[in-house]
Amino acid sequence: MKLDWMALKRVFVSGVKGFTRGGAVSAATVLIMTVTLSIIGSLIFLSALLTYTLNTIKDKVDVSVYFVTSATEADILAVQSQVEKLPQVANVTYTSATDALAAFRERHATDQLTLQALDALGGNPLDASIEIRAKDPSEYESIVKFLEASPTLSSDGNSIVDRINYAQNKDVISRLSIAIQATREIGFAVVILFAIASVLIAFATVRLAIYIAKDEIAVMRLVGASNAYIQGPFIVTGVVTGITAASIVLLLLWPATWYVGMKTMDWFGGFSLATYYGDHFLLVFAILMLSGIVLGAIASVFAIRKYLRV
Repeated sequence: MKLDWMALKRVFVSGVKGFTRGGAVSAATVLIMTVTLSIIGSLIFLSALLTYTLNTIKDKVDVSVYFVTSATEADILAVQSQVEKLPQVANVTYTSATDALAAFRERHATDQLTLQALDALGGNPLDASIEIRAKDPSEYESIVKFLEASPTLSSDGNSIVDRINYAQNKDVISRLSIAIQATREIGFAVVILFAIASVLIAFATVRLAIYIAKDEIAVMRLVGASNAYIQGPFIVTGVVTGITAASIVLLLLWPATWYVGMKTMDWFGGFSLATYYGDHFLLVFAILMLSGIVLGAIASVFAIRKYLRV
């Protein structure tokens, strides 16, 4: 056991020394890895921004069901109760005819002609309604079909549903559903693409460092060193490179997210990159550190295989 720990210590020390002695090659590798991890970090923030934007849009899309003026509140609440039981529904909001009239008057407080015309009617022409928000925009159509196929009837046997505004919102809902699906697929493809590019770039730079040490590797092979013992220092060097690059990116993200967030908060609808970074620092830290360690280690393993003849 003592011998194993000593061997591990030698491998670790040799790997760290290899990184510090690497000079320009180590600096170039760190630079490339920093760029790679910066791209990964940017994808994290882009994903968060897209999720925030899509959720904001989803919250503004709904289906309104309007009821005939003769419908009683008890009958309307019965419809609301049925809709709330649907698994596709996130929430349902009831607006009485009185509340709808008050909201209408408030919206047109400066439009005297409209208010005079309303007063001339001598009653409340507005219908009570419920606003339905689905868990996913693609599920609105099934909710509307449920309402159309199983309309709730009043006590006299007539449907109390006057109209549903789904037709007006259908195009918006359909486009939103397509946008959400496309964003998810494109985002996944971009992550895979940059992950492959990152491994290839890190592989090329690490291989350069290994090429410089090829004579040393040959000597180690001649004296009977195991493959694991030869690989170990280079893997440690790759890991140190990844940790160094991740640390640089994490430090650079503080001023970058603050500056960009300050300039774009209004444009992004209130989404603050700096606030997101502060709230999710541990997540970003874990992703970048793990990415740096994995990329550095994998690149080192594949780069040295040629010289080990395995």
